[in-house]
Amino acid sequence: MHKTVLITGANRGIGAELSRHYLANGVHVIGTFRSEEGLLEEMKQAFGEQVTTLKLDVSQPAEFEQFSASLNQQPIDILINNAGISESAWAGLEKVSADNWQQMFLTNTIGPMLLTHALLPNLRASTQKVRIVGMMSSQMGSIDDNTSGGFYMYRSSKAALNAATKSLALEFASDQIACIVLHPGWVKTRMGGSNAPTTPEQSATGIINVLAEATMSDSGTFCTYNGRTLPW
Repeated sequence: MHKTVLITGANRGIGAELSRHYLANGVHVIGTFRSEEGLLEEMKQAFGEQVTTLKLDVSQPAEFEQFSASLNQQPIDILINNAGISESAWAGLEKVSADNWQQMFLTNTIGPMLLTHALLPNLRASTQKVRIVGMMSSQMGSIDDNTSGGFYMYRSSKAALNAATKSLALEFASDQIACIVLHPGWVKTRMGGSNAPTTPEQSATGIINVLAEATMSDSGTFCTYNGRTLPW
């Protein structure tokens, strides 16, 4: 049974739903938020010391060393890099700007990778046979699956995350850390919109099951919240 999970962007959307499910199963949740605690505040009232909330902006790697130190060598069994940003609507190349593209990569790709590196001592401190790093990507990061185009910034940031996580899986194999790329589905959240067919609860339940059943042989794979393998 996993004892501690750290979830970035845990104050709303899929992150909040993941937190609720883990808490209901007795897992200690370390949830991060960028500006406001949001739904984490309600969870703290309901679950008390089972919830730890910490402020973190994943687009600010300079903060990661201090963030790691604040955990005081707390073992982490599962790290879910959930926080991210997207483009609000379909956009052609004429809508792309250098500043926005750089911010997308910093938040969706560079931040999760460097945060994982900063938390490596915490993952190594876990007593679990297999420690887990879940990278929240998207089917839109699949190059093979791209049949509609657009979303240049978001697609490329997630494709880069996928490639980097594959390398991470190889590097962390000797530490018994399984790194898995996740597609949460098209989910009814602020990011996914009201037309999305998947509820946050369905997505979160599926992701938790995928991570609970993960072994080292699953490390470096790209799969959906219900366990279906996706093409790169």
